[in-house]
Amino acid sequence: MAGTGSGYGAVTRSTLRQQIADALRDEVLAGRLLPGQEFTVKEIAEQYGVSATPVREALVDLSAQGLLDADQHRGFRVHEYSLNDYRGMIEARSLVTESIFHGLLDETASTTRGARAALATRADDPRTGAALAAVRRRGEEAQRAAAAGDLNILIGYDLRFWRELSGLFGNPYLADFLHRLRVQSWVCAVQHLRRIDDLRGQLWAEHTGLVDALAERDAPAAHAIVTAYNAHSLALIERLAAG
Repeated sequence: MAGTGSGYGAVTRSTLRQQIADALRDEVLAGRLLPGQEFTVKEIAEQYGVSATPVREALVDLSAQGLLDADQHRGFRVHEYSLNDYRGMIEARSLVTESIFHGLLDETASTTRGARAALATRADDPRTGAALAAVRRRGEEAQRAAAAGDLNILIGYDLRFWRELSGLFGNPYLADFLHRLRVQSWVCAVQHLRRIDDLRGQLWAEHTGLVDALAERDAPAAHAIVTAYNAHSLALIERLAAG
């Protein structure tokens, strides 16, 4: 990791903390920080040219997200996820996305689920279509990256795609939970995917189909796409893990 020196400029400590956390997360996703790799607050602070306090705060944040493990005497290390962990992530994110789609598509949701029905009750609002169109553009970029086998670009657009899609649901807590699940599942998957020299044609690329199904409020089609996606992802990682 290259040091950034004074590149951060005049920013608050909380902003710096988030920048460092984001940068380290990207290092893990890029495979430059490997599972089990250890480092200290001092090492990261020196590499980024910043004080120890925002670095320590960023590392604590990443530990809370399940990406790092803290050792009181040795610093931090990148969390090592197992294949069973990945299976659990797939199951969990499937349950969350099903809830999101229910909120997006069920226009007859009861008032006790007001937050979940928030977007559905505005299904004919032009702003809803515009929001889905913006998410679709992220999906197009993700599909192009998947077709090219560019894992780094794919991960970035894929995370943004799902975050924006889940954001339409109207529940920021649920959207944040899904985002964390998806980051964790990518961290778990990349350790296997980066062993493949050519990923072209091997990565899921049905983002726009999913958006189109949601735009048409076709719940069965959306469900089928996500089910196939999860099955594809799990089968690929299981095959790679088996060598």
